[in-house]
Amino acid sequence: MREEMEREGNWLFRWRSFLPLLMIGMVVAALPSIDHSCHSERSHCVWEGVSLLICLLGLAVRIVAIGHAAKCTSGRNTKKQVADCLNTTGIYSLVRHPLYLGNYLIWIGLTVFIHTWWLTLICTLAFWLYYERIMFAEEEFLRGKFGDEYLEWAGRTPAFLPGVSGYLKPINPFSGRVVVRREVDGFYAIVVVATLLELVSDLTQKHHLEVDRFWLILFLGGTLIWATIKFLKKRTQVLAGG
Repeated sequence: MREEMEREGNWLFRWRSFLPLLMIGMVVAALPSIDHSCHSERSHCVWEGVSLLICLLGLAVRIVAIGHAAKCTSGRNTKKQVADCLNTTGIYSLVRHPLYLGNYLIWIGLTVFIHTWWLTLICTLAFWLYYERIMFAEEEFLRGKFGDEYLEWAGRTPAFLPGVSGYLKPINPFSGRVVVRREVDGFYAIVVVATLLELVSDLTQKHHLEVDRFWLILFLGGTLIWATIKFLKKRTQVLAGG
């Protein structure tokens, strides 16, 4: 059973970037059930703001984890597990899988946006079933490589829900360059998906396309930031190193 869980986890690890694609179908299915008739314009805006803040909280968790992570750890590698050392300080002293926690918050923020409770519940269950095996496979790899060091850290650090005590100051300085290089696509994905959900939601309820100023500014500003960073990554050395 243990070997099967690890094998499934490693397979899912290779394809973990495609989980959002699996969720698109459920999001599309939920759109017709959106009903804003019982919400005032003000409460609807507040709801959208809270949803967006949940997404940004998830992004912030990822930024803190990646910014202080040691090199050759917490990467986007897909072919195999990679870890030259064990991250045990900073946010990793409170939770063993902060990147997946960040991903979950981003997804929950987007599903809450749609005002459909069952979509949020299904997303949570799908996320858990999907990432449980990935986390198991990663921890088997770390246990085999780092032995007692890993067991001691894992014994005091929760896997997914952050602890409230035992915080250790990061031993690695924060690298803004690494964060910008790695998280710009995630940031832009949040902007694009949230804007699309807003447009489709309004179209579903009002039967005509209506672009609010806030979402227009968010989308254009996010696109400008994304395009600028992509240019700097490909054409300059400004974001190199870190």
